[in-house]
Order: sequence, then C-alpha cells, then structure tokens
Amino acid sequence: MFDLKAKGTSVRTELVAGMTTFFTMAYIMVVNPLILKDAGIPFHQGFTATIIAAVIGTLLMGLFAKYPIAVAPGMGLNAYFTYSVVQAHPGMSYVEAMSAVFIAGLLFLLLSLTTLRSKLIEIIPVNLKHAITAGIGLFIAFIGLRMSGIIVANPSNLVGLGNLHAPSVILALVGLAVTLVLLSLNVNGALFIGMIITGIIAYFAGMLSFDKGVLSFPSLPEGIIVWNPVHAAGDVIAHSMYAVIFSFLLVTLFDTTGTVVGVAEQAGLMKDNKLPRAERAMFSDSIGTVIGSMFGTSPTTAYIESASGVGAGGRTGLTAVVVAVLFAIAAFFSPLISAVSGLSSITAPALIVVGSLMLSNVKHIQWDDFDESFPAFLVILTMPLTSSISTGIALGFISYPLMKLVKGKFKAVHPLMYIFAVLFLLQLIYVAH
Repeated sequence: MFDLKAKGTSVRTELVAGMTTFFTMAYIMVVNPLILKDAGIPFHQGFTATIIAAVIGTLLMGLFAKYPIAVAPGMGLNAYFTYSVVQAHPGMSYVEAMSAVFIAGLLFLLLSLTTLRSKLIEIIPVNLKHAITAGIGLFIAFIGLRMSGIIVANPSNLVGLGNLHAPSVILALVGLAVTLVLLSLNVNGALFIGMIITGIIAYFAGMLSFDKGVLSFPSLPEGIIVWNPVHAAGDVIAHSMYAVIFSFLLVTLFDTTGTVVGVAEQAGLMKDNKLPRAERAMFSDSIGTVIGSMFGTSPTTAYIESASGVGAGGRTGLTAVVVAVLFAIAAFFSPLISAVSGLSSITAPALIVVGSLMLSNVKHIQWDDFDESFPAFLVILTMPLTSSISTGIALGFISYPLMKLVKGKFKAVHPLMYIFAVLFLLQLIYVAH
C-alpha cells in the first residue's frame, strides 16, 4: 500500500520515524488545551478535541495523501482563537467563536478541491508570509514568558521582569535551560522530553501532584460543540466574524502549504518542483480542521516537526499512520497531562522555544528593500504588542500595497491585495479590537 521498497525505506524505519515525529510534537497535547482553556474551553474537552483532530488529520495525510507528515491544531492559530477572537470580543462565547473555525474549515475544504487555493497563496507577498510566521512566534513566546511569571505587568512601561525568586519562575527558567541543552545536543523530541524533566523536578519539589491518577477514558464534557453549517453561519454573521474567518484561511493556507512542500522537498518527494497529490494533502488538513472544530479545537495545520521523522528516514504515509496511532493511545493519559498543564512553568519553555523557531523566518525577509521590509517589520512588531495576530496581519496588508503605490510599483501588487487592504482598513476602523 505504501510502496516501501520503491521509496527506499522499511517498516522498521517508518515506525522509528513515526515515533520520532510524535515525540517531537507531543507538546501540543499539553499546550493546545492549555491555551484553549483561556478561551473557556474545559481542559478535557480541549485535550480530547486536540487528539481527535490530530488522529483524523494525520491518518488522512498518511492513508489518502500518503505523506510522512503529521497534522494537529496549529500553534499561533490556537493563540489567535483564544486571545484575538474570544477574549477580544466581550460577550462572545467560545462556542460562537468555534463556529468561525467550523466555517473556515468548510471553506478551506472547498478551496482544497479547486485551483483557487494555489492562486490565493501566490498573491500574498513572500515577505509578508515570513513576517506573519515570525510575528506569531514572538506572540507565542510572549505568552510563555507571561504565563510563567518571567515577565509581568508594569505600570511604568507596560511590562517588566518578574520575581526571579518565585518558585514558578525558577522552575520555568530551569525547564528552559534543560530544553535548550537538549536542543543543542540535537535530541529528538527535545521539547517533550524537556517538559517531562521539568515535570519530574516539579514533582519532587512538591509543586506537582497527580491526585486524579494517570489513566482514564477520553471524555468530551461539552459533547459536540458545533455541527450545523447554517447555525454556524448565523453566529458568524451575528458577530461579524468575517475578518476572523479570513485570518484563519490566510494563515492555514500558506502555513500548511509551506510546511508540506518543505517536508516533501526534504524527503525527496517533489517532482519537477511540484508537489504530487497536493490537493489530497490540503484536503486531509481541512478535514482535520472541520472535525476538530466540531469537538472544540482551533484549526489544524501540517507540522514542521514532521521534518524530524523524515530526518529519521520516514518517506511514506506509514510514518503518519504511526503518529496517529500514538496520538490515539495518548488520549487515555488525560489526567497526567491535565496535571502537567496546570503548572504553567512546565509548558512555558516549550512556548518560548517554539516562538524562537518560528522567528527564524526573518532571515528570508528582504531587509534591504524598505517597501518590502517595513510592512514585514510592522507585522512582527504589532502582533505581540497588540496581543492580536489579526491586527498585525491587517497592518501588514494595508501598508504593503500603500508603500508600493507610493513608490510607483503598483503593478507589482496583485489587484486582490488592494481589495484586502481596503477590507482590513474597514475592519480596523469599524470592528472593535
């Protein structure tokens, strides 16, 4: 089925690759429900929804698209959902906000069946793509620093250094140091192993306990959150969440495509600079988003951590199937993961490190061209400072065509970019932030 011999691999190699990818990205099982909890989603609901989305999306990626790529709720997208959608709109429940994720997933599913998806990706300036990823990285790192108490609110200059003598801060710094050492030694699954070691330290320091045990059957306290497209569309219209849907589509489109292409190229699966079965890969991700939103998690995306599995020899969809099976097994460890997530100092280092990895995209930005660099800089700067990913995207999409227009390079910008600029401008003026 997976044509292992033709791909120069074996069952053993694919198993090892799948385990490598799983442990590299296993932190998402803790971090995602923890972030969604700030939106009001019960931890066990978010945890099980994360597992369901990851299992379905990754299984499809392995069995249907036949790529060694894992799918799970995306870092950055979960932060956007929680802090820029739910918390930024008083009176909006997470159920109503999840309707926007559901509709965005359905639209992404439709786009995946057409050539429009690739055309939309092509019109977004490359520098803005890199800037959005970098900006989200800074925002995620900022969340990690704030959750751990390393930085706190300061009346004189908004933020300041926290109490370095506080046990939670000390634990977070130790966890960060351990994780950095593991990363420096190129240890597979460094983020996940770093959390385990930090958790062990917290346990012996009396900061972590497992009163509810370690194992339990998966649960969904809230059941299915959204399933009716008509009702979901009504929520979107009632709260004018058009910009929210556009932001979800925008980030998911180029994030998933970029990751799939990058990992496929690393695995030598590209043909004539084109991605075979690209529509199947996008379809798999979109199904993961739709199903995940039904149970209560933010949009899914292909995970760049899949590159670790490819580095271990993974070349076929069997690698992804192994990852999906391991996620399914992990669903029975919710009490353990719930206890760990309750202590932010354990998960904060992973957020900080993931943020730094995402920030590496700044190296691809054309800093020598001011009309290219400043819109990118504006995106990166404003995302963490406004605590809003959509605001950063909006300012980038407004300033980019404006600067090109002033410099007489208006033909270098796709006409749709001017339309997006006007839409974002109207959003900033008339939509509450």
